[in-house]
Amino acid sequence: MKTVSNCVEDILISQPYLEEALSRNIINFSALAIELTEPISQMLKKEVKPGAIMMALRRYNPPVALSNSIKMKRVIQNLGDITVRSNLTDFTVKNSDTIIDNHAKILERINQESKLFYTFTRGIHESNIIISSSLKSFIENQLQNETFLAVQDGLTAISINLPKDNSKIAGLYYHFFKRLAWEGVVLYEVISTTNEFTILVEDEYVDKAFTAIKKVKA
Repeated sequence: MKTVSNCVEDILISQPYLEEALSRNIINFSALAIELTEPISQMLKKEVKPGAIMMALRRYNPPVALSNSIKMKRVIQNLGDITVRSNLTDFTVKNSDTIIDNHAKILERINQESKLFYTFTRGIHESNIIISSSLKSFIENQLQNETFLAVQDGLTAISINLPKDNSKIAGLYYHFFKRLAWEGVVLYEVISTTNEFTILVEDEYVDKAFTAIKKVKA
């Protein structure tokens, strides 16, 4: 049978910002208890008093804050260089029987220009190419028989090198996404390899995004 404590835990887990603020003791327990009275009463299908909720909040034991983890601190301190590449175009096309052959021809052209920014991702239903805008016309021509789902210009990629043991640390990307969300940065695309993390943003968000990632490193 579900209890008030169970409901409090469910709500806090589903709202990590709230859980973090609670763990840092920067939330008024009484005010939060009043705020949660109605949703918890609905969850339990009976009237619940704010006092019972406040007691559950005070007893709640959040997991050790990610920023206080020894491993997490080490990884954050060892984050590598931040690289910014602008003037990019993002192409999203529907997967087809010819997309791989067409992509092979695109690779032949890319191999002739070493300074280009380029990524390719193949999903279940669609494929994505992000490339320097100087090759936009070439890509459109090469994929003219494919079905374009989206084409977006005016993009910038911000990449950061990650320490080799980053894949063993739970919650690392949370630090990036939390900071970017707080700064109001809208992510157009996210690209990740084993030791490199890249976000793609529209040009209007570049300064905010760069500052946000720098704050994670700080």
